[in-house]
Amino acid sequence: MQIADPITSAALAAKQSRLFAILQPMTRVIVAFSGGADSAYLAWAATQTLGANALAVTADSPSFPRSHKRDAESFTARFGIVHEFVDTNEFDNPDYARNHADRCFHCKDELFTRLEQFGRERAIGHIVYGVNVDDLGDFRPGQNAAKQHHVAAPLADAGLNKAEIRELSRLAGLPTWDRPAAACLSSRIPYGTPVTIQNVKTVETGEEELKALGFRQFRVRFHGEVVRIEIAPDEMERALTLDMSRKLTAIFKALGFQYVTLDLEGYRQGSLNEVLKLKQRP
Repeated sequence: MQIADPITSAALAAKQSRLFAILQPMTRVIVAFSGGADSAYLAWAATQTLGANALAVTADSPSFPRSHKRDAESFTARFGIVHEFVDTNEFDNPDYARNHADRCFHCKDELFTRLEQFGRERAIGHIVYGVNVDDLGDFRPGQNAAKQHHVAAPLADAGLNKAEIRELSRLAGLPTWDRPAAACLSSRIPYGTPVTIQNVKTVETGEEELKALGFRQFRVRFHGEVVRIEIAPDEMERALTLDMSRKLTAIFKALGFQYVTLDLEGYRQGSLNEVLKLKQRP
């Protein structure tokens, strides 16, 4: 049995105490809750600190997988977290649907606008979301929306990174501690290709099929007639068999793709941002 380093454990405990201290003065708070590892830990921490005065709210939209909705309901019920859904209508916004590099800004702008309205109706003056220290250096236009709406980031303010959040979640007994990284379904559509309810639903169906095949970390990238499947490197061996190639071909051709491809670089977070980096080169 591996024994935790007491110095590391003390540092983690100190950061968690700092997080609780950040949340405590808020008195009543809305947690933007997607059900991923970060927002799940934040919702748990807010409930530990504020009890029923912490309200986890999940955006219900076509870009949010139905399986994630079920997971969110199960998690909050299990840990006694007050939870509600709120409808968001980002697909009605042409600036979102045209899917330029700032798409995430328009999504989060819609979410935080709705959460502000929700907060006014419930007399809740604080909104928090699950950005951590590791997220701060990435290309995430949604963080600009958070700043404009004065949404707080307690995990980052407490100095917590992704690995620390996962470890604290594990210690707290949260099943989300090792949940694979997740993102909205619209993030599977390349910039410049319009985001529609139809193509995100196609992606969702494809990813549920991959999950049914036993894959754990993956993405279905939508490129019109072509689907580009990313599988985590440690799962790639299973994908690179003749039998699996036949299964993948059958699944994705049935979804309307003409060409079925497996990305040999494997899954990597934010791979569709790579084209933006290329454009920025001199």
